[in-house]
Amino acid sequence: MKFSLTPAWVAAVLSFAVQSSSAYVSLSSIDRNDTGRYMPHSYIVEMASVNGLGGKRAYTGRTVHEEVYHSMRKRGILFDIFNEFDVSEIFVGASMKIESADDVSKVSEIPGVKAVRPVMRIPRPQVFDAFTVSDPTDPRLPATPFSTHVMTGVNKLHAEGIYGEGIKIGIIDSGIDYTHPMLGGAIGKGNKVIGGHDFCGDEYTGQNTPKPDNDPMDSCNGHGTHVAGIIGANPGNKFNISGVAYKASLAGYRVFGCDGSTSDAMIVESMIRAYNDGMDIITLSLGGVDGWSEGTGSVVASRISEQGRVVTIAAGNDGALGSWYTSSPANGLEAISVGSVNNVVIPAQNITVLGVDHAPIPYVNLEPLNVTGDLPIYALTNNTHIEDDACKPLPDSTPDLSGHVVLIRRGSCTFAEKVNHTAHKGAKVFLVYNTDEGALGGIDVTNHTVAMIPAADGRFLVEQFFAGASVKLRFPTDASFNMQDGDMGGLSSPFSSYGPTYDMHFKPAFSAPGGNIVSTLPMAMGEYGVQSGTSMATPFAAGAAALVLQARGKQVARSLRDIFQSTSAGVAATHEKGSPLQTVSQQGAGLIHVDRAVHTSTLVTPAQLMLNDTANFDSFHTITVKNTGSEPVTYQLSHVAAGTALSRQPDNSIFASKGPVELVDAAASVNIVPSSFTVYPGSTRRALLYFRAPKNVDKSRLPIFSGFIKITSPSETLQVTYLGAAGDLKQQTILDNTDSFFGEKLPLMMDMFGGPVKEQSALSNFSMQWIDVPTIVYRMAFGSPMVRIDLCDKDVAVKPTLTKRGWLSWLWPWGDDETDVPTIGSLQELSYVPRNSHLTTKQENGYNGFVFDGKFANMTRVENGEYRILLRALKVTGDPRKSSDYESWLSPVFGVQYSSGL
Repeated sequence: MKFSLTPAWVAAVLSFAVQSSSAYVSLSSIDRNDTGRYMPHSYIVEMASVNGLGGKRAYTGRTVHEEVYHSMRKRGILFDIFNEFDVSEIFVGASMKIESADDVSKVSEIPGVKAVRPVMRIPRPQVFDAFTVSDPTDPRLPATPFSTHVMTGVNKLHAEGIYGEGIKIGIIDSGIDYTHPMLGGAIGKGNKVIGGHDFCGDEYTGQNTPKPDNDPMDSCNGHGTHVAGIIGANPGNKFNISGVAYKASLAGYRVFGCDGSTSDAMIVESMIRAYNDGMDIITLSLGGVDGWSEGTGSVVASRISEQGRVVTIAAGNDGALGSWYTSSPANGLEAISVGSVNNVVIPAQNITVLGVDHAPIPYVNLEPLNVTGDLPIYALTNNTHIEDDACKPLPDSTPDLSGHVVLIRRGSCTFAEKVNHTAHKGAKVFLVYNTDEGALGGIDVTNHTVAMIPAADGRFLVEQFFAGASVKLRFPTDASFNMQDGDMGGLSSPFSSYGPTYDMHFKPAFSAPGGNIVSTLPMAMGEYGVQSGTSMATPFAAGAAALVLQARGKQVARSLRDIFQSTSAGVAATHEKGSPLQTVSQQGAGLIHVDRAVHTSTLVTPAQLMLNDTANFDSFHTITVKNTGSEPVTYQLSHVAAGTALSRQPDNSIFASKGPVELVDAAASVNIVPSSFTVYPGSTRRALLYFRAPKNVDKSRLPIFSGFIKITSPSETLQVTYLGAAGDLKQQTILDNTDSFFGEKLPLMMDMFGGPVKEQSALSNFSMQWIDVPTIVYRMAFGSPMVRIDLCDKDVAVKPTLTKRGWLSWLWPWGDDETDVPTIGSLQELSYVPRNSHLTTKQENGYNGFVFDGKFANMTRVENGEYRILLRALKVTGDPRKSSDYESWLSPVFGVQYSSGL
C-alpha cells in the first residue's frame, strides 16, 4: 500500500478531533505529509575520491561512480540519479532517490562509499524589517552616510583606494538583477556581474522539478540582489550608499525560485560550480537549523575553504530560539559563519500625536507612508503583553476599521498574518508596536500600509485608547527622513543565532553589520530596500574579505578567519554602563574591523579556542604570536571575560532558554604564561594558557562561558576568543517527556483522529488504510547524534528510560551492545538530529513525527499482530554500541489489522 493523504479528507476527519487547551499546539494540527527537514527518499552518496579507488579500476574499466552504481544494482537496490559530483579534492559522489531506508543501509556498506546523508530541505532565507523604497527626492543623509563602513573601518580602506579590485565573488542565492544600474546594468565579461548559473528556475519551490539555465537573473525574489548590492553596489546613487567591495567581480548562482525552499544537494552543486569557476570568495546567505558539523553542505564548504578559497555563510536568524541552534552549511569546520550586529543608525520618520501630550513617535522607513489626514486610533486589546494579537481572525463584533490607525502588538505570528486578519475588518493603516526586547525595524507587507513603532509608544497609545482619550495621529507627508541612533545600534542583532554546535565547535566565527541595511532590489521590486538578517551580515563579510585579499594577497585566504577574529572587537550585551560583553556563542569573536585586518603586523594563531564541556575539559592551550613588522614589539597578555549564557531555562527545565539568552557574571579563570614578552621582527613567541571553568554557576542551566585573551602592544590590540560549556553534554536530557507543547505527555502515539493512544485494556487497532495509521510524535530537548525507531513485540522485555515515573536511566536491562535490544525490525534511523524549537509546525522544527504505514525500513510489510514501537535517542558524546548511552521510550500496545484485500 502506498501511504498518502487527501487534504480534504484529512481536514474532514481531523475536524472531529479533541482540541487541546488554547495554551498548547493542537495534535490535530499535525500535518502527517510534512517531511520536515528532509526531502523524501533523497540522499547524497559520498564516494571515495580518485585517489581512494585509483580512477578507473584496471580490472573493470569503470569509474568510481560506475563502480558504486554497479554494486548497487547487484544488491537489487532501486535508485534514480539526480546529479553527480566529481571534484576529487572537494567532493565525489551523487545525489539520488532511494525509496527504501533499508537500501540506504546497504549502500553505506558498499566498498567505495564513504557516507550516505539525507538531503536536507533549506528554507528560503528569512529577513526581518524588510521594506522597499522608491525615488525619495530629498533624503537628508547623516554626516556619516556609510554608517556600516564607519563601524568596521571599510571607509578607511576605501580612502586608500582598496575596493576589492581583481577579486571574484560567487553569490549563491536567488540570483542577481544585473540590469540594475548600481550593479552594472549587464552581465558577462567586462561587467560587474561576470556570469553565473540558474540551477532551479522561477517556478522551483523545493517540491517540484528544477528547470536550470545559464541566466542567474533575479526578478521575483530579491534576496540575492540585496546581497549583491551590499557587496558591490556602485557609489553615486540617490541613497548615497556603496558596496563594501564595489570593484570586485560578481557571479550569481541561483538556488531559489520565486518562492519556496531549496535543498542542500542543489547548494552543494552550486558551491562546486562556483569553485570550478574560480571564485576567490563564495558567499551563502542561507541555511537551515542543523546543530552539527556533519551535513553535506557543511562538509563541502569546509573542504572548499581548505583549498584556499574563502567561504562566508550566514549563521542563521534564530536568535529568539536560544542556544545550541546553529545552521548548516555554516557549521562547516573551516567555513566562516557570520553573525549580525545592528547598524548604528536607522532611517526614521516621525508621527505627530494629537489630542494628548506625547513626543513624536518614530517609525523606520526611508520614505513617509502614504497616509493623509488626522486619523483616530483603534486598539484590538488592552493587554499589551499578549503575543498572538491578531494572529487569528478578528471576532464578528469588531467594528469597521477603515477610518482608523489600528494598533497591533508584535509577536507569535507573521506581520502579514496580523495585518491580513485586521484588513478583513476594513483596516487600511496599521502600526505594529514592538516588544521590549525586539529591534525597531521596517515592515513590508504587500498591498498594505504598515509600520513598526517602539514598544513604549505602542503601550501609551493603547492605554489612551482604552482610557477614552481622543487621540489622532498625523503622518509626515514630505519625502525626507531623519537618521536616528538605533536603540540596539552596534549590539548583536536579537535575531542572530546562538551556537555552539553539539560537537562543541565555534559558531559563529564573528559578526558584521546585518541589522537595518539599505541595498539594491530588483528593478521590478522597487530598486532599493532595507532588510535585516545574518543574510545581510554575510555579504558584508564577503566584501570585507575581498578588501583583505586585494591588499594582502590571495595567499592569506586560508588564514583569513584567524585574521578577522584576532582583529575583531568584542560587542557589549547592552548599552548600559557596566554591561558585560555579549556571549561569544552569539557574537563570535565580535564585530570585524576590516582596516585592522588589512594593516595588522601581528599574526595570532589559533584565534579561537574550544574548551569543550567540563566532562571532557580541554584546559591547556598554546597560542603563537608572530611579529611581521620591522621593529621589536612588546606584548601584554590579559583575560577579558564575556557574559556567561544560561542556555537552559531555570527550575531544572529540560528546555533551551529563549533569546535573548540570560547572561550572568560567572567567568572562567585563566593563567597566562608568560603574560608579557618581546617579539623581534620575523620571529614568534608562544604563550601557555591554563583555563578553569567557572564554579559559581548553576550547572542545571548548562552555562556557556566565554571570553577573550587580549594581546596588546603600543600600537595594536588583538585577541584570541574562547568558549566552553560548564556542564556534561552527555547528561543533558534529549527527549521531551513533558506536556508543555501539545498538552499531552510526550513522546506519544497518535491515532487517525489526532488523539493520543493510551495504554489501556481496549486495544487500538489500525487498518493501515488511508489515515488509519499510527503516528509517533516526539520532540528533542537537545540534539542527538542518532535517533532510531524500531518495531518490537507487544511483550518485549525492556524498560525504557522514559517512563510514567520520569527519567530512570538505571532501569536498563539490556547488555552493553545495542544489538541485544530485542526488536523485530527497523522503521527509521536519523543521524545528527538538532533540538526542536518552540514554534508550532514540523517545518519550523517544532516537533518530529514518524508515520508508521505498515512497512519496515526495507519496505517489507509488517504482518497482522500486536506490537510496540521503540524510540531511542543517543546522548551527545554517547557510544552508539552501548544501550546505556541511549534515552528511550516504548509505545502502548497497538494492533495491525489490515482491511481485507490488502
